[in-house]
Amino acid sequence: MIVTSLRFMRDGTDVADTKLTNSALKELRHSFRVFAPYTNIRKVAVFGSARTEPGHPEFEAAHQFAQKIVESGWMVITGAGDGIMGAAQGGAGRKQSFGVNIRLPFEQRANETIDGDHKLINFRYFFTRKVMFVKESHAIVLFPGGFGTHDEGYEALTLMQTGKSEIVPVVYVDAPGGSYWKDWEHYVKTHLHARGLISEDDLALFHVTDDIDEAHYKVCNFYSNYHSSRYVRDSLVIRVRTAPNEEQLDALNSDFGDIVSSGKIELGSALPEEKEVGHLPRIVLRFNRHSVGRLRKMIDRLNTYVTDRASPPREAAPHEIVPTELPDGARTEEDDD
Repeated sequence: MIVTSLRFMRDGTDVADTKLTNSALKELRHSFRVFAPYTNIRKVAVFGSARTEPGHPEFEAAHQFAQKIVESGWMVITGAGDGIMGAAQGGAGRKQSFGVNIRLPFEQRANETIDGDHKLINFRYFFTRKVMFVKESHAIVLFPGGFGTHDEGYEALTLMQTGKSEIVPVVYVDAPGGSYWKDWEHYVKTHLHARGLISEDDLALFHVTDDIDEAHYKVCNFYSNYHSSRYVRDSLVIRVRTAPNEEQLDALNSDFGDIVSSGKIELGSALPEEKEVGHLPRIVLRFNRHSVGRLRKMIDRLNTYVTDRASPPREAAPHEIVPTELPDGARTEEDDD
């Protein structure tokens, strides 16, 4: 980072560009520090309109979903505004909430649940805010909203489809009996899929429902066996709670061998380059890096190999990090200058 900064000076970079880069780096540094104590707790990002009023069925659905997911040991991240964000924040409660607020000339102010909390982060730029949503979220749940909500949903799907982010459950939630996201899904199928703009398997990257219990299940069940994944050299390493037996491994190779560029799907232990969760069994394959929808389906298959389908909410490393309470009061990156 120091070398890059010196090269900025050498290149004669415009002052405005230098200020933008510096501000973005400061925002990211501050955000990393705020989230760091909570690394081993799963978090769900909840998106939706800031204009949805209390008492509206969609507001109540977001509130109820957040209550249920927090009861399962998760934390909730929202954009810290009112409407759906405030509903989810209220359902989760202050202690189990993060707010990633964006400074706007209208609408966006921190809701009363997260306002003043040390887990409220104020961003100047959308792109740094999006980095934190993607980096810290283990699931994404979207309630009806406007341009911003659709933007977040499409970006999450695009990043997974292109292999730029780890696969996570993406659930679109209507109010009971609602059709907002059902109509959107119909558009995706009849225009994007029917015209060959996305593949059939891409439809596996998201789920649409109007049932809060189903949304809760789709989020938690994704981690019933699957833990996480990462690339080590040319191999994709998938960490699971329970390894498949010989028969199940043969079935994986038979049914999902098309996503392997060479070799086959194998069992393994932690590779030398891996330091995290070394106690978990591994599934190792040379993934072709473009059949992401098929990979999602393989993860769903792996999740059927456990008898207890409840997700362990707190995926702690061998030495668990316990969040340290800080004094109330939202801080920004400028507080460290």
